[in-house]
Amino acid sequence: MESDKLVKSFQRGAASSEIYSVLRDEILTLKLEPGSSLDETNLSKRFAVSRSPVREALNRLLAERLVETLPNRSTIVASFDLQNFASFIQALDIQQRLATRLAAENRTEDDLLTLRAFAGAFNETTIKAIPLDILQANFAFHIAVSEAGKNPYLTRHYRELLSEARRLLHMHVQILDTSTRQDVMQDQHDDFIGAIAAQDVARADAIAHAHTMQFHDRFLKALQHSPDAGFDIGLSTASVKSAQ
Repeated sequence: MESDKLVKSFQRGAASSEIYSVLRDEILTLKLEPGSSLDETNLSKRFAVSRSPVREALNRLLAERLVETLPNRSTIVASFDLQNFASFIQALDIQQRLATRLAAENRTEDDLLTLRAFAGAFNETTIKAIPLDILQANFAFHIAVSEAGKNPYLTRHYRELLSEARRLLHMHVQILDTSTRQDVMQDQHDDFIGAIAAQDVARADAIAHAHTMQFHDRFLKALQHSPDAGFDIGLSTASVKSAQ
């Protein structure tokens, strides 16, 4: 495998991080499919390392909910639970709105500089149209929003939801035609920054909600599904309209 060649030799102490990065990318791009076994012994042979750095890499992936441990202690790539997609969107919406509200309340000038840098990096990835880079840049921007809110507990839980969302977003990005990908992937990052910079908590909340529903709508459209009458997560659309 091509990725094997990238990890034949490691700088001292770097094996765990390199293995984590390779496996994370393979999981996010669905090269490693949901339910795939991640056996420590086989991975040790693949990367030509002891089991210790492999175990450390798997623990990092477990913390991001990209893998799961079975009762027999074996590790597999985490599955998609599309039956609970509505519940996932509801949880993501709540966390995203709260994270953005806190950022508007507590941000510093340094936070704004960081957010503008991440937003610029995201826009660059949409131009280059490399799906994995788009995922990582989007993830980094939203984590930076949460960190600007100065609540590490919220950031930890929000990070877990964003990690799960990355694989769903990758399915959407891959389905999009290359010629239309840039237009479709442009989102409200600049609007996030405007509301946070102005410390406009209500607008920050509305923009965050609209962003969640944008993800919801795009993903279902990418799968060529339409939500039925029962696909109701109990949220008002008023805030979406006010954000537009």
